[in-house]
Amino acid sequence: MANIKNYINGSFQNPINNEWIDNYNPSNGEVYGQIPSSSQEDVEQAYQAAKSAFPKWSQTTLDERSRILIKISELLEAHLQAFAEAESKDNGKPISVAKSVDIPRAASNFRFFGNAITQFASESHESIGQNAINYTLRQPIGVVGCISPWNLPLYLFTWKIAPAIAAGNCVVAKPSEITPMTAFLLGDLCNKAGLPKGVLNIVHGLGGTTGQAIVEHPNIKAISFTGGTATGAHIARVAAPMFKKLSLELGGKNPNIIFADCDYEDMLDTTVRSSFANQGQICLCGSRIFVEAAIYEQFKTDFVAKVKQLRVGHPSEATTDIGALVSKAHLEKVKQYIKIAKEEHGSILCGGNEVTIEGFESGYYLEPTVIEVQTNDCRVNQEEIFGPVVSIMPFETEADVLTMANDVKYGLSATLWTNDLKRTMRMSNQLQAGIVWVNTWMMRDLRTPFGGIKASGVGREGGFEALRFFTEAKNVCIKY
Repeated sequence: MANIKNYINGSFQNPINNEWIDNYNPSNGEVYGQIPSSSQEDVEQAYQAAKSAFPKWSQTTLDERSRILIKISELLEAHLQAFAEAESKDNGKPISVAKSVDIPRAASNFRFFGNAITQFASESHESIGQNAINYTLRQPIGVVGCISPWNLPLYLFTWKIAPAIAAGNCVVAKPSEITPMTAFLLGDLCNKAGLPKGVLNIVHGLGGTTGQAIVEHPNIKAISFTGGTATGAHIARVAAPMFKKLSLELGGKNPNIIFADCDYEDMLDTTVRSSFANQGQICLCGSRIFVEAAIYEQFKTDFVAKVKQLRVGHPSEATTDIGALVSKAHLEKVKQYIKIAKEEHGSILCGGNEVTIEGFESGYYLEPTVIEVQTNDCRVNQEEIFGPVVSIMPFETEADVLTMANDVKYGLSATLWTNDLKRTMRMSNQLQAGIVWVNTWMMRDLRTPFGGIKASGVGREGGFEALRFFTEAKNVCIKY
């Protein structure tokens, strides 16, 4: 049994109340460890450690912070195999994905922000004729809260804590209770890299108790959260009256718009990936596929054929394309949406069934599923499913597909396939999304802002946007 502990003030500790939560292995449905069910008292202990560490850490030189963050990135790379195996076991994703994407990206996050903080320049403005100069300081906030999701556990955990620490803050962080293992393992690397005690504190537990304690703590000055839209709305209701800074990266129901003039084979291969990567459990997956009528039937035939070739299997197998879904409850939720699709007269073109893997019969496996829908108004097209399920439907005109693409409550990302430059410019300007990919998907530059509009969230992460969020601007005006 792999028992996880809280990481507070540089040491590993049991929860004060000695209460625990079972941790499941999605590939076989078995409990393989326990995690702390931390209480308000644990969060307070973490806050006090962070508070004590803040005065010294906030005055640490940028070079020193950079050196420590880069050292953490190097240690992650040195322990790539062990972290990838842990991530795969905890989350259900193929180990090949964890090894090629999740852990390398987590290492890149530390390296990027370790370098970015040394280039994060302040501004100055000379007031000519007034004999004055204004300059702006960017100062760390203090103790901040970071709450991350289960779909890309270490990847998105580091996406938050790295800029927070780089900017001079101290952190109370909560990883998802469903996938806590790699965040737990990270604590040891932080100690080895020389991160001072109390700068990062990792408290495990449920969202309604541990997460709630972080959000409502009167002296935790900012909350960075990635997760579901309903939870984000709750956090906003709690935190806004306390005047906390908020960064909320929430759900998505992203359109994938395919015109007949696209580079067809590139589009087809990428669309399979953008539909089912990480079992479809990525907020950026293109879950609504709109195809121009002229190529719709060809696309439907070719796409379904390629999806049927995807292999559902145990995450440890090199030939596995689709691993296990993250939990039994999530599997049941996704299956319910497939049932809803049938009730709404959608056609299941392939998939839709649970998969039994020999030797792992209790694992949470589901066939990648393609549903042909008649209208964008159906629940399958309006609600976030967050699994290996996509819908497809044809469109006639640019105006029609633009209306359908924007006709959801979400606005995280959109993908556009066309070689028409004027169309690209028109649609990129009019698509209601924080990110638009043209003739590609998931191509990320860590310098660029990341986030959505509408119910997909508030604020931006990434690059200097993250460093701005984790600092407060102070203007100084000097008359001479």
